[in-house]
Amino acid sequence: MTQSLTGRDELVVVTRGLTKHFGDFVAVDDFDLEVAAGTVVSLLGPNGAGKTTIVRMLATLSEPTAGSATVCGYDVVRNADSVRSVLSLTGQFAALEDNLTARENLLLMARLRGYQKGSATRIVEGLIERFDIGEFRDKLVKSVSGGQRRRVDLAASLVIQPKVLVLDEPTTGLDPRSRQVVWSTVRDLVSEGVTLFLTTQYLEEADALADHIVLIDHGRATAAGTPNDLKSRIGDQRVDIVAVDLESLDTLTAMLSGAFSVVVSRDQRMISIPAPNEVADLSAVTAVIGADGTLVDEIALRRPTLDDAFLALTGQPSHPTNETSDQEEVPA
Repeated sequence: MTQSLTGRDELVVVTRGLTKHFGDFVAVDDFDLEVAAGTVVSLLGPNGAGKTTIVRMLATLSEPTAGSATVCGYDVVRNADSVRSVLSLTGQFAALEDNLTARENLLLMARLRGYQKGSATRIVEGLIERFDIGEFRDKLVKSVSGGQRRRVDLAASLVIQPKVLVLDEPTTGLDPRSRQVVWSTVRDLVSEGVTLFLTTQYLEEADALADHIVLIDHGRATAAGTPNDLKSRIGDQRVDIVAVDLESLDTLTAMLSGAFSVVVSRDQRMISIPAPNEVADLSAVTAVIGADGTLVDEIALRRPTLDDAFLALTGQPSHPTNETSDQEEVPA
């Protein structure tokens, strides 16, 4: 089934049955997608889900095993040069020359793109300001931090403003300040008409930037919609209670499980209870706790998050770990 993320008439990215095999391994499996002009679409999924493979096929860096994909009407296999003229990709790793300064890297990219010296200088100065590169503009790239390298790499991808910008996990490893610079720049570009294709593992990033999200699991699209659509699919708000210690958690669990359906997370010292009636349910929970007098660190009413949505819709957390989950459900 095609994940149609239009909202506007002009489609800039269309895939039909897009598939990629590496030997017997199926990295992308029958992936259908439609992306409208001037929108931000995020592919969200764990490591190995197939996000980067999809990006590489759209950017003409890898040919599909089966199916098709077009960017601005150009087929990624038959019209690869045309696709490259309208699409810019920033991959997961900075593609810079270590022995040049940040400014020299940007000038080199601008000259390679065909700009004369004067035009290249004006463009580079604008990018240095936009990405807050001024403080390290004249430092060799090999001597700056990973976050600073990333900002230079992102700036280089915008020497020529593309119709479609593909950012593959653009803020991985960035400090909060650098991440905010990237987010602000992304919003500016979209307001200027650029269509953004974003892959990320950061749920807050997808929530903050994306008009539409496609959840990817084992190379397949498992769900798609706006962030609020995906959250609403998994039900009502919840009351979360954080205990002061594990002994208090056990006491609270025994007390609350008699009246409510609770989910307990021992590593977070948290009990979560469905709250379809919102404030009324919050009041009922606090009344039970207050009558007993057990102390808690925090009690709050919250809406489902993208993390909740991903877990519910794919059956696994968005940030996989090697640890065994200790969540258990205690029926009422």
